[in-house]
Parts: sequence; C-alpha cells; structure tokens
Amino acid sequence: MKKKVLSALLCVSMAATMLVGCGGKTDDAAADAPAAEDTTDAAADTEEPAAEDTTDAADDSAAATDADLTTDKTFCLIVKSAGNPYNQKEADGFKEAIEAQGGTFVLQEPAAADAESQITCINNAISQGVDAIAIAANDADALQPALTEAKNAGIHVLALDSATNAASREVFCNQAGITQVGETLMEAVKDISGGEGKWAILSAASTATNQNAWIDSMKSVMEDSAYSGLELVGVYYGDDEYQKSVDQTDAILSENPDVKVICAPTTVGIMAAAKVVEDKGLAGQVKVTGLGLPSEMADYIGADDSHSCPYMFLWNPIDLGKLAGYTSIALVNGVITGAEGDSFTAPDGTAYEVTAASDGGTEIILGPPYGFNPDNIEEWKSVY
Repeated sequence: MKKKVLSALLCVSMAATMLVGCGGKTDDAAADAPAAEDTTDAAADTEEPAAEDTTDAADDSAAATDADLTTDKTFCLIVKSAGNPYNQKEADGFKEAIEAQGGTFVLQEPAAADAESQITCINNAISQGVDAIAIAANDADALQPALTEAKNAGIHVLALDSATNAASREVFCNQAGITQVGETLMEAVKDISGGEGKWAILSAASTATNQNAWIDSMKSVMEDSAYSGLELVGVYYGDDEYQKSVDQTDAILSENPDVKVICAPTTVGIMAAAKVVEDKGLAGQVKVTGLGLPSEMADYIGADDSHSCPYMFLWNPIDLGKLAGYTSIALVNGVITGAEGDSFTAPDGTAYEVTAASDGGTEIILGPPYGFNPDNIEEWKSVY
C-alpha cells in the first residue's frame, strides 16, 4: 500500500449504509469522487504524426481508459458477514468505485460468517439480475454450486479479500501476495519474541481461504533455521466474531501461560487479543501483532509495557474494495476476461495486471502489507 494512495482516502465518503441478515440494498446515488490526476504515459508513436496533430497522447489514453470503465450496470458485493468494520470499509471502496463510474451498487451481508449464509446472498443477487458479483469467500469450495449458477445466468463472478476456488471465479482481487504476508508476519513474531519462545495464532474461521493461505505461508517460513527458536503452540479460531475471539484469546493464555506472542491475521482477532492482554495486565509479558485496522488498534499500539501491540500490518480495505469495483466493471465491459496477462488502468491512473494465482486461477494483487507503529498510528487512525 502506498501512502500517496491512502492519503487520497481522506476524501473518501464513509456513508455506505450497511444492512443486516443478507438483505440487499440498491443505491442509485452517484458518488462525488474527486477528479483523478492524469499520470498516464504516452506510448511512443512509430509513425510520424501529421503536422497539424497536437493532441496529447496521454490525455487520449486516459480518456479511453475512463470510457472503458464507464457503466450503467448493476454490481453486487457480498462481504463475509454483517457488522464487521473491515467489511464495511471494503464496501465503502467498492461503492465509491461503482457509483463514480455510473453503475448501481448492491450490498449483500450474510447474517453469519459461513458458506450457507453467503449462498443465500448469492441466490438473492441472482434473483435481482445483477451483472456482476464480487464475493469475499467464507469457504473456498462450498460456494461453487451457487456461483456456477450465477455464471450460468450470465453474471460475472470475482472474489476479493478471501478467494473462492479457481473454478468459481474469473479472477481474485488479492490484498497482498500470500508469501509477502507470511514472511512479514513471521518476521514480526521473530522480532517481537526475540527469536525464541512460544507463540500462537488467532485466526478467523477455519475455512477462511485467505487466513489458511497466510498461515500455511507462515509455517513454511518457519522451516528456515532462523526461526528454529520459535514454538507454535497452536492455531485458534475466533470465526471473526469479537466475543468468540476474546474467548479464544483467554484459551491461549490459560493453556499456554508462558506464550510470548499472539499473531492474529484478522482485524477482529487482533483487536480482541490486544484488549484481553491489556485487561489482564499482561502487556509486559505477552505481545500481539498481525493484521488490524488503525482506527481500532490505535489505543493498543505502543512501545512500552502498558501497550499490548508494538506494531502491526494491513493494507487499505477501502482500496481493496475500489480495486474489486473497477475489476468488476472491467469484466462486465469486456476490458479483461480474467486471463493471465490481462490488464487495465483504473480512473486514478493505477495500472493493474492479472497474474497467475497459487490455486491455479488468476489474481490481481493490490500491493504489499503496510506497517503501522507508534510513529505513524496517529496519522492513519483517522483514515480507516
């Protein structure tokens, strides 16, 4: 995530109304998005231009890109569950991207973070006749029959944040490369622990594809001799529910009284773990790191023994939602098909390329994880 991109988010509207229980919302209001700076480079022209031609090639390219992503179609976002602040930020970004280009935004929120609830949302979207579905999958495989039905109905399907299996989607909008996340989190655990001792993982649902991929990557990184002094005592699952994540943190601490680090690659989990550790007065003994929202974690980040989280990481979920929105339009308009090597340029001038994913499908990667620490958390907590 690049700071220059995130800084622009200070202007992003956070007014997306969220509905509970898989209720659908259609929003026809156009977003008031600021004009994007034209940064498109002009392609070299191998033919000599006519003398009277003074057209700026970069301006022409930008105009063509904007036209490619202009739409009057309907786009549905299905998040993991209702009431999750991270999901709300994704929806804000998706909504802004769709409405700024003239499209209609529909939100479906599952009542629970499971496949069954998302299948209900998929069926609702099919019955509404939307043109594209973007989904953050709670289960990689269980959604395939419903998503296949959507594709058979002529609906474009893509995943964001947490991937469906490759057969269920045209492309996956990935917040960061799996290896990048695994390496980043393991280096944090090693640094915070001093390179030795017990540590635990507090995850979301046991079926969450992104969580499992990151955890597998972390375990692979641990095979390096540099991490030989670390002992992973277990993976605990809070299902992205705050109270269950609190209970699982209590379990980690009671079952492993000498644990040194809890790593939570989930925004709900890291906040729950950080609060439990501080409430128990253990911040001098146990530290928390992982993936968290700056606005939720600002009070827990600090370099002293009264704060439970020395530093953490994330990407911008608003940017991820925007990427999924632009990708949805590009699929519907035929700008891309989701095949490896496809590319498009977003209205803000950012170029994205479709690359091969580790599961045999394809993906578009937003960027590397970004670190939040005591020096910058005050700046970012007001952004998202």
